[in-house]
Amino acid sequence: MDTRRSAVFFAWLLLAPALLYVLAIVAYPLVDTFILSFTDASLKKTTNWVGWANYDKIFNATFAEVIIRTFIWTFFSVAIKMVIGTFGATMLNAAVPGRAIFRILTMPPWIVPMAIGIFMWGWMYNGQFGMISGMLQRTGLVDGPVAFLAQGSTAFWATVITDVWIGVPMVTLYLLAAMQAVPQDLYEAAWVDGAGRFYRFRRITLPLLVPSMITMSMLSLISTFNSFDIIWILTRGGPNGETTTMIIDTYKTAIGSYKYGEGAARAVLICIFLSIFCLAYFRIVSKLSAGDKR
Repeated sequence: MDTRRSAVFFAWLLLAPALLYVLAIVAYPLVDTFILSFTDASLKKTTNWVGWANYDKIFNATFAEVIIRTFIWTFFSVAIKMVIGTFGATMLNAAVPGRAIFRILTMPPWIVPMAIGIFMWGWMYNGQFGMISGMLQRTGLVDGPVAFLAQGSTAFWATVITDVWIGVPMVTLYLLAAMQAVPQDLYEAAWVDGAGRFYRFRRITLPLLVPSMITMSMLSLISTFNSFDIIWILTRGGPNGETTTMIIDTYKTAIGSYKYGEGAARAVLICIFLSIFCLAYFRIVSKLSAGDKR
């Protein structure tokens, strides 16, 4: 019994640094933000308890549009990244000459510091000296300069494209590693049976790739949902709030308007949404695991 207690004590001793880190970096700020969301904290010296007042303020038509826009922005960004990433991983996994060079060429969007990459896209979107507007004018598709970031519809899709450019390399490399982990015996057996490349991809690669695709899509979803840098650097949520997502709205409320209590309520709502995503992910993974055991 003493030996068992010593082993348990030693195990908790090893876990102590990680637990302290989680408590200090995750748990305490989370609890503090939750408590702050029930106050009218701002730049004033006194802070009063207001209950659910901050949550009542955010549940309006304007914030509902922000929530819907956030989900649309996240959906299209993640979906496009997964499609392009799957296609890119398939091409890089093919036995073609020079594929090592192609793998290197997929890295710049990931290697280049995010802020620099976003500024680069901002210059390309510029209507006066931007490369995209210039190419459209030279080909005759448009008559004059196109300020992509000054119009709501184009600004929204400009931020989506920028996020896709930044996120595709990680998706591609992750799925490429998953593809290379597929046993080659399966492909050889299918080839002997006369199966073509598309059939082998549909019947072997895709089914075995599903768990990795689910994991990658969930990681990408959380990252995209919380994405702040891309939208803030390109549009700051404009024009007229057409690119304002929940994280941008939270920043504008808490930092821009110094309404810390209302900003905390928005942050708690973001945390709830992400928690729901994570629970859904774990449920899907557990069902897949149960299916594999059967």
